[in-house]
Amino acid sequence: MKFPDYFSLALVVALLTGCSEQPIEKLEGAAQGTTYHISYWSPNLTNTAEIKSSIENEFAAIDKTLSNYRKDSDIETFNQAENTDSHPVDAEIVSLVRIAKTVYEASQGCYDLTIKSLFDLWGFKGDTLTIPSDVAIHENLSNIGMDKLEIFDDNHLRKKLPMIKIDLGSIAQGYSVERISKLLEQKGVQQYMVEIGGELKTQGVKPDGTAWRIALERPLPGQKVMHKIITMPKEQPLAVMTSGTYRHYFDDHGKRYSHILDARNGRPVIHNLVSVTVLNSNPTLADAWSTALLCLGRQDGLKAANTANIAALFIEQQGDNLNESQSDALNALNTVTFH
Repeated sequence: MKFPDYFSLALVVALLTGCSEQPIEKLEGAAQGTTYHISYWSPNLTNTAEIKSSIENEFAAIDKTLSNYRKDSDIETFNQAENTDSHPVDAEIVSLVRIAKTVYEASQGCYDLTIKSLFDLWGFKGDTLTIPSDVAIHENLSNIGMDKLEIFDDNHLRKKLPMIKIDLGSIAQGYSVERISKLLEQKGVQQYMVEIGGELKTQGVKPDGTAWRIALERPLPGQKVMHKIITMPKEQPLAVMTSGTYRHYFDDHGKRYSHILDARNGRPVIHNLVSVTVLNSNPTLADAWSTALLCLGRQDGLKAANTANIAALFIEQQGDNLNESQSDALNALNTVTFH
């Protein structure tokens, strides 16, 4: 699954905003183990201090519900209940599980929220790689599978296997982008760019009427430079979510281990696909799909994206070259331009 991206994409976005008569308000801070950057403006200028306070409170509420790093969070309370009873959970968690189940099925099980025990087994939660034995991987695989997680109703989940544990890292950041975007809209802000750890959404235009422009990172280790610029649509909101094997990995005895695990075999992916960027109006869905498509690899990922009508940009590394492929939906997306 995916870790936060520490490349400060929003700083690049700030350089692309240009000058205008009305200033763009900018907020930034730390949240969810990474950073956030928010740019917005409104003809009826809203109190910036109040908005920043509301954003920080929103992050705290999301963290209390969805964080796998807090033992007292709602999701970890569910994880610690090792039985097959129906358990009450926040409606947000059920909603995320529903979305994840659709992506799980579309990816033929490559993408799976119940991969938490495997993620911990490999040591990806910390700073030390632990290469597990085949036996240990096999044992963990027996307690993994979204098909073994039952949605009882809008506020209850049930484990069909007691040891199943959910990791929301591959979907929660996109969901957080949407939550913060909705908060801005509730405050009367309709023109904004919200970025959390490199994942973002824009709506509307800049004060001078031009479109927001977003920089995509070149998907190579240690190269925090621009690869492409996306000019975002003016008429409707759009999220841009990227997953990459180049962002977080371990090198061990000349072999590289990506943090992207294939839930079907319990091992890091080994294909040449290094980055997938998904463009979608729904940040939560885009976040899940970017991880799923990266897990699948270019060939199977393209098939899955085309079947599900997902706009996606695939980048493979072949030696020193980066080769790009686009899904049918991205080719047909005429509201954005790439430079």
